[in-house]
Amino acid sequence: MKHVLFPVLFAAVFLSGFAPAQAADARAWEKSYVTLEVTYKDYDYSQPWNKPTRTIRKGAVVQPGHEVLTTAQHLPGATLVRLQRGGRGKWYDAQVKWMDPHANLALVTTRDELFWEGLRPAELAEVIPAAPDFNLLRWRDGNLESRRVEFSKFSVREGILSFAPRLTLEVNTELGGLGWAEAVTLNGEMVGLTSTKSGNTCQVIPSSFIRRVLEAQRAGNYRGLGYFDFTWGPGENPATLEFLKLKGPERGAVVTEVLDRPGKESVLKARDLILEVDGFPIDVEGDYEDPDYGHLMLENLATRTRFAGDTIPMKIWRDGAEKTVQYTLPPATYADELVPQQSFGHDPEYVVAGGLVFQPLEQSFLRAWGDDWRRRAPFRLQFYQNEHPSAARPSLVMLSSILPDPINVGYQDVRFLVVDKVNGKTISSLSELTEALQQPKDGVQRIEFMPGDSLQRMLLDAGGLNSATQRVLKRYGIPAAQNVVTPEAKK
Repeated sequence: MKHVLFPVLFAAVFLSGFAPAQAADARAWEKSYVTLEVTYKDYDYSQPWNKPTRTIRKGAVVQPGHEVLTTAQHLPGATLVRLQRGGRGKWYDAQVKWMDPHANLALVTTRDELFWEGLRPAELAEVIPAAPDFNLLRWRDGNLESRRVEFSKFSVREGILSFAPRLTLEVNTELGGLGWAEAVTLNGEMVGLTSTKSGNTCQVIPSSFIRRVLEAQRAGNYRGLGYFDFTWGPGENPATLEFLKLKGPERGAVVTEVLDRPGKESVLKARDLILEVDGFPIDVEGDYEDPDYGHLMLENLATRTRFAGDTIPMKIWRDGAEKTVQYTLPPATYADELVPQQSFGHDPEYVVAGGLVFQPLEQSFLRAWGDDWRRRAPFRLQFYQNEHPSAARPSLVMLSSILPDPINVGYQDVRFLVVDKVNGKTISSLSELTEALQQPKDGVQRIEFMPGDSLQRMLLDAGGLNSATQRVLKRYGIPAAQNVVTPEAKK
């Protein structure tokens, strides 16, 4: 009997000291952590003319100047934003004051002064210690929960809404339903906001990154995140370093490819060996020693103390000699990707022509395959995520599906093909597609696809295309034959 009681008594003693501490932490944050409700357009990219809405709730941390801080997720397409204090009661209409999807941060406010009465701004930790554990806060059923989460590591990852890598705090927890801007705290300070959770690992936007972005934004000199527009590999292979004629100890990361920017020649070249970035030596694994967070990938140096447009000194090894180059950080923009990760500010684009549904190839479409989309989405579409845009083809258009109609008999099962040319014209946007469809040759619409193991070309009757399109729109309840956004409107 004693061997049963001992662990029970031990747990009781442990929890008796632990629970009050957790409760006290929650009470201290009740005036600094609120609830944000967002109603947004939840686009159906498999049927881009559908625009259902969805409502979610997430956390927000009170900041000076009658603002609350939250993540930018779901805010770009928001139709209604509301705030609630104390986890219950009245909702206050709110407005998005500022947001940056690449940083995944947003500031929200409300004009109702009653909301701000008694609230106090939260302190954001300047440097995050590698503590054994942190507290995680979230409102549930009108109560502010404070749960312990375990520190895992600091890493450098792409943002949930951006390809620009930045510092990330990873914590371990078995709690479910996280990733909705829950506040992670330590010793009365916020150390980060959660952004996503996979398995037992929760990714947190660290307060050190948040502080720097907010300080720049409030000073009016925030230029957005920059990034390194080159790919690299570790220099750990002695044969590689010998080929590059490196003198001295083994070190550095090898540039394997540089993004081609029309009219802007990079100061870096393939086979350059990066020895130092912004004063930090780079080791053979492509890491540097961060004074606050230990060994991190060199990509973090693009956002550690810098923003887009800043110039960073780099020491490189080229042609058997060391030299210093001045590298200017390009701004992180979705147009820098051949398959853009996001497309904000407008409804999904599409063109329906004779039952053929054309769409831009974007990651938003690929994510329709669920959380495991990187494995489940069609390989022929996934392939293009590894390619870079060029002046000749800055983006891609795909045939996403075919709505059956007499004009497309025999082609009904064709889908997920990237368009190469229409009537002899190279296609990289829906505006180019619609223009090319107005110029058939010999009464035939000729659509050619990128090389692959499937259909290479499609021929349709040009004379019957418009009437077929109208039949399809009526039969399938599609409100319009197209939604095409001009490049200028996307900027």
